[in-house]
Amino acid sequence: MRLAIIPARGGSKRIPGKNVKKFCGKPILSYSIAAAIGSGLFDEVMVSTESPEIAELAVKYGASVPFMRSEAASSDYASTDDVIREVLKEYEIRGRHFDVMCCIYPTAPFVTAEKLRDSMKAFEKENQLALLPVVRYSYPPQRAFVIKDGLLTYQFPEFINSRSQDLEPIYHDCGQYCIYRIDENNGFCADRFSPYIVSELEVQDIDNEADWRIAEMKYRTMLEMAKKGELYGDTRNT
Repeated sequence: MRLAIIPARGGSKRIPGKNVKKFCGKPILSYSIAAAIGSGLFDEVMVSTESPEIAELAVKYGASVPFMRSEAASSDYASTDDVIREVLKEYEIRGRHFDVMCCIYPTAPFVTAEKLRDSMKAFEKENQLALLPVVRYSYPPQRAFVIKDGLLTYQFPEFINSRSQDLEPIYHDCGQYCIYRIDENNGFCADRFSPYIVSELEVQDIDNEADWRIAEMKYRTMLEMAKKGELYGDTRNT
């Protein structure tokens, strides 16, 4: 049994109403729901929220909201892991246990049904405990500067004379989704992720209005390239 959890809290300080704000004409939350349902991977696609507005929108786009999120799991200090554990516990109370879970973030329009299927294929082929999409830093962090006494200083001076191609590639979380294997006690591994590499075009943090506009431009470009079969190339590997 597979479960897709989309954690969508009502409050957002940097972008008010972020989870229901229109992205390229549709509520941004609807993209995560559509990807999960369209993948055909999950026995249940649910949204965890404390907001009646978000709950209504989630059901409209085909997700389930079998229970509302608790106050404790809705605070500014609650982590995504806290939300996941609450969801699994509530389903267990209702007599439902899942073997695999995918947590999909509500502001992740670059997640597609195809990407989820490809990720799950890699996850199950290698019998992985957890999988995380990552993207390579476009500029080597080993060449980073810090400011000391008003002057730029190399943070890692040992790499000053190294060629870029000789530096070890460094990656960061895409902020889109995670796949976990769940044990019989509803435990899951949150610190041993296998990588799923994603192209830079398909990744954008959305923390302010400028980020939002950039994400919309990248999303439209992604769609255009996908139609031409130019999107993935050889970037799809783990």
